[in-house]
Parts: sequence; structure tokens; C-alpha cells
Amino acid sequence: MAEAFGALLKSWRHARRMSQLELGVAANVSARHISFLETGRARPSRPMVLALSETLNVPRAKRNRLLAAAGFANAYVARSLNDGDMAPVRAALDWMLERHDPYPAIALDRHWTLVSMNRCSAAMLAPMGLSESDSLLEALIGGGPFADAIENRDELARHLAMRLQTESAFLGGDPILDRAAARLGETRALDDAGNPDAFPAVIAARYRLGNTVLSLFSTIAQFGSTEDIALADLKIELMFPADTATRDALVAAATSAP
Repeated sequence: MAEAFGALLKSWRHARRMSQLELGVAANVSARHISFLETGRARPSRPMVLALSETLNVPRAKRNRLLAAAGFANAYVARSLNDGDMAPVRAALDWMLERHDPYPAIALDRHWTLVSMNRCSAAMLAPMGLSESDSLLEALIGGGPFADAIENRDELARHLAMRLQTESAFLGGDPILDRAAARLGETRALDDAGNPDAFPAVIAARYRLGNTVLSLFSTIAQFGSTEDIALADLKIELMFPADTATRDALVAAATSAP
């Protein structure tokens, strides 16, 4: 068990680009003790596993793996948003999404599956065949109405591939995100010789819906101080109009909605 824990600890330390000394200082233990833990000469206590996991910013599900490797029971679970004790969280999520109307807002899990969305997003995505529990990654990479609706898909590809790579790195590697990033990398069109000073402040996605083009950029929010596995992975994406025409179109659509 100790040897397995040591290998996992070393892997996470390398993933976070920390030396044994840096990890020891940050976790308030000696570099020698970190070395002993990694080689199996010392066995960690449960508080030590949790402290090192916190210092290395290990995702909650992977912290369970470290605990199991050290011979301890899991500390973290993944709850459904429909569970009774998650009612305040669900209420907060609904409040954010609903009050973002008339602009689109969605909630995504770690693999970009649609968990929830507001009225504007539902109206926008329904014609593309998307609803809650569908994967935006599959819709984007696999082609179809959603991918076809994005006028600047190639422009977005590099940005999205880098975002997926960053998310995967934080998780210690995620095959689904890695494959999606690779697929986006294959299709992206970018002039690497271009002048970086010419890049816009934000890269907006341009969705063509019939005769209307909606240009939207996003902000991403997550719940803080969460110890739930699923909730820690939940991302809330709030989209805003990148131009006046988009703003006016969204406001007009909300005004005319029944």
C-alpha cells in the first residue's frame, strides 16, 4: 500500500512541478519525509494524505485514490443535485441561470455534459438537437447542427483545445478531454505567423441561427469551498453579447417569448 501511495504522490508532485523540498515547505513537513513517503520507507497518516492532497490541489476523486492507496477509506462522495442536502446548491444554481436571461447560461460537468441551462440557452440549443444530459464536446467534435452553426469553429478550435488541455492537466490527465483536445488540434486553422497584438480581447463564438448571427463570449464560475466530487467539477458558463446586434436580438427574443 505504501509503495502504491508513494508512486501516486510522486506522480502528483511532478504534475504540479514541485520538488520534494517545495512540497515539504508548503505542507509544513521535511523534504526527507516526502522522500520517505514516496519510496515507501514511511507510511502516511490520514491527515497527512489529506494535507498533501490539499497542498498539491489534487481533485477530490483522485484524493480518494490516494487515501485508498494509503489504506484509508474514501473521504469524498459525488452527490446528485437532486439530493435533499444539495437543495441550497441547486437553488443557487437555478438563481444564477435564471437571472442571466435574456442571455444564455449553462452548467456543465467535467466532460462538458449539459447539466442545466436557462430559458435562453434551451431555446438556442433545441434547434441544434441539444438538451440537458447531452455532451457539448461530442456535438462540437462529431459534427452536426451544433458544430455547423458555429461560423468561426476553426478560430475557436485552438482556444478550446488549450482549455481542454488545461482542464485535463488539473485532473491529472483525463482521456476524454485529451482525445477531444487532440481532435480539435487536428482541425484548427490558425496562422501561427500572425501578429499576437492583433488578437481580440476575447474570442467570441459566432452562432448562426437562421438569418441571425449571435456573437457571444463567456465567463466561467465554479462553487468555492466544495468537498463534493461532482460539485467541484461543475462549471457555470455565463455568455454575454459581444456586439450590439447580438444584445438586441437576445432582448427582442426574450420580449416576444410567451
